[in-house]
Amino acid sequence: MSQAPRLKDEAKRLAALSEYGIDQELCDPGLNNLLNLAANVFNVPIVLVSLIEEQRQLLAAGLGISVCETSREASFCAHAILRRKIMVIPDARLDARFKDNPMVIGTPHIRFYAGIPLRTLSGYAIGTLCIIDLKPRRTLSARDEHNMQDLAALVMDRLEMRRLELARNASQVRFENIANTSPDSIICLNYKGIITFWNASAEKMLEYSRAQITGNNIDTIVPKAFIEKFNAVVSDKEALIKGVTVELNVQSRSGALIPVELSVSMWADDFTVSYGAILRDITERRRNEERLFLLAHMDPLTGLANRTLLTSSLEQALKDEPAICVMMVDLDGFKDVNDSLGHARGDEILVSVAKKIQSSVRAGDLVARMGGDEFAVLLPGVSDFKLAAETAERIIQEISQAMIVEEHQINISASVGIVLYPMHGITAQDLLTSADLALYQAKAEGRNCHRFFTREMRETFQAKHAFQLEFIRAYEQSEFEVFYQPQVNLITNEIIGAEALLRWRHPQKGLLGPGAFLAALERGPWAERIGDWVVETACRQAAEWCGAGAKNFRISINLFSAQFRSGTLAQKIEQVLARTGLDAGSLELEITENIILLTCITVCDCFMAMACTSADWSRARKLFFIFLAWPTLRVWCRKIM
Repeated sequence: MSQAPRLKDEAKRLAALSEYGIDQELCDPGLNNLLNLAANVFNVPIVLVSLIEEQRQLLAAGLGISVCETSREASFCAHAILRRKIMVIPDARLDARFKDNPMVIGTPHIRFYAGIPLRTLSGYAIGTLCIIDLKPRRTLSARDEHNMQDLAALVMDRLEMRRLELARNASQVRFENIANTSPDSIICLNYKGIITFWNASAEKMLEYSRAQITGNNIDTIVPKAFIEKFNAVVSDKEALIKGVTVELNVQSRSGALIPVELSVSMWADDFTVSYGAILRDITERRRNEERLFLLAHMDPLTGLANRTLLTSSLEQALKDEPAICVMMVDLDGFKDVNDSLGHARGDEILVSVAKKIQSSVRAGDLVARMGGDEFAVLLPGVSDFKLAAETAERIIQEISQAMIVEEHQINISASVGIVLYPMHGITAQDLLTSADLALYQAKAEGRNCHRFFTREMRETFQAKHAFQLEFIRAYEQSEFEVFYQPQVNLITNEIIGAEALLRWRHPQKGLLGPGAFLAALERGPWAERIGDWVVETACRQAAEWCGAGAKNFRISINLFSAQFRSGTLAQKIEQVLARTGLDAGSLELEITENIILLTCITVCDCFMAMACTSADWSRARKLFFIFLAWPTLRVWCRKIM
């Protein structure tokens, strides 16, 4: 790994860095808040404020990483401080400078990096604000760069306050020396309230020159509110020691009110007490913080709250409210509509749905978009099943109303999962997970309906989840077996076939029948692979029996729905028959009613999506007739009608 590069004026840069107390405790809650904001804005797991010393990189604040320092040679940020603008590494493994970096090949396995220099007023880069991802990403957009610049400004705002705090704790002389170059308005007073120091930033903000103001009493030029706040802070010795800040408005000479952050310090030299006041104009900071907060907590498409804001709002509601209702709302068949109409029209539908959900709930309820076509509703104070059910039905009914998108009529439905606090959970994560389970149940029971969470849903989910972890081992260690149930011709008493039955010889639970694990298997990622193994095994055994003299023998195999979804079932069956030598007439594939129902729903969803546009009407009509012509489906449809 090559040595980290150095700046030409490195000595001056290090001198500037020393004013920020790099050898002291760097913990600052304000920086942690900014890091959380950056993580939400950019959706990254790691955000750092790093300070680059002569041999080390120290973290003034870090999110998503446990280290406090690294060597300068291993630091990405040591390269970033050389730039005038943001340094972006889309994939560190493909960058010659960093592919062998210990933080790339080892923990935390950095792939994406973007760092912006943190510059002092004199122009020295003392460190960076950086965002890190563990997977490659594209370079930053112009909007992303603007957001990073604003965040970096907020970080330097906090670091500058730290520099002044360190100076004021040293001595009044040092404090006044640093104050001369500070962007903050700084005023020093003696014990009588007479102004003894007034820096250039104070002249600019409050519009009084140093000559005009020095020697005057503070209460002659600042509002009464300032005096009250100042006296309150001065009288609080603990606040003086800790450097507590308060916010208020001050009035300039022209009468303009300026929002500022006030902090006060005190010195005692030769039994004489004097005070220093730092006034920081927070107009721009508030504007940036509000914009970035909205960006981090609002869905840009619909204007609704996002998952982050919903979770934090739910956590706050759990502290304040005796009862809460949470709903998960998911659109039925939206993917097919989106694929048919295009993403632009799909976005219009989502915006329309967002408005419909908002119109269906109370003014104080929170509606959020969780991602894709899934929404959530937080209803504080709701504990009544009937009221929750009525709200859910109102949402379903409202969404089901026809929408017009670019002269096309769109019909769509929704499913809703409902949980109630404290009945169904006591933490935000419990409630959101339970609402998801209730939503899945509504989907499984036909869609366009609502379902309340039950304890049985969680037990079933946990059992299925436990099985999912075991299926990998069971498959790899050949724990699955195929049993064969003979099929007999009662007239001739001859065996004419057999049905292949899947069993699991569990190492602890013994031989398990399908009722114990089949539902979990069908819903998991291993269903297709295990289903293909059953087909291969059963066909090979049937071929052996046929070769041994079995006449007119037919093997019957039940298929999983996952084997249909891949779209390669026909090719796989053809290949299995070729490998095993089994005649196609000796194979009978069985499908369950659930698979037929799933296929019907999928076909109908596709049909409705295609019918939404006149351009796709011919395709929709052709699909519909193919659907009607499928014998198995047609017979089954007749049975249920």
